[in-house]
Amino acid sequence: LGDVYERQVSEEMKESGENQNPKQTPAEDACVERAEKQFERGQRPDEKNEGEGLAGTLFDWLEVFVFALSFVLLLFAYIGRIAIVVGPSMQNTLIESDTLVISNLFYEPKQGDIVVFQLPGNSRFSEPIVKRIIATEGQEVDIDTETWTVYINGTALEEPYVRREDIAMKEGSWTFPYVVRKGEVFVMGDNRNHSTDSRFVEIGPVDERYILGEVKLRIMPFDKFGKVE
Repeated sequence: LGDVYERQVSEEMKESGENQNPKQTPAEDACVERAEKQFERGQRPDEKNEGEGLAGTLFDWLEVFVFALSFVLLLFAYIGRIAIVVGPSMQNTLIESDTLVISNLFYEPKQGDIVVFQLPGNSRFSEPIVKRIIATEGQEVDIDTETWTVYINGTALEEPYVRREDIAMKEGSWTFPYVVRKGEVFVMGDNRNHSTDSRFVEIGPVDERYILGEVKLRIMPFDKFGKVE
């Protein structure tokens, strides 16, 4: 009787253990098998593989780039605009095809500023023009073409940016000395002998209302990126 009782108790305990550890489902088996394979490769089961990590990093950089590009486009749309240098008149400060950011937001013309302007109704110069402001309203301009010296109110202007040549500066067709009228600026190119500017009647002094903006930044070529002086 004792042997029968012991066998019965043993069978009950065995059945109880089986109930406590039920057989795994196929999905659970697949999960365990996948974890075992990852463990064999030396990879933690919850760790992303290298390919997924790289893809995530690239996506993050792309997201940053798209955001930055959107910001720049909005900046240009509401604050500034793009201008492209055409011709050699501003060498060596600016070279043809340089890409510039210009702005006229709260802008007041000042001597020495590099500006972009347009002349409405001028068929010869219909595209935006880049020049440097030499004098503003009320200032007297005089030029010594032999010595390449520009005088403002009788004082010689320091112009380290001018591209000089071993011949006299072009005189132009304007009469000097000249006092700049109210609401106008007198502009010249840094490459004086290869610039049509306020010295010539084809352009003359420029109405301030025609200024599209001051040059704030050169963005191309990339090796010359930065502020333009």
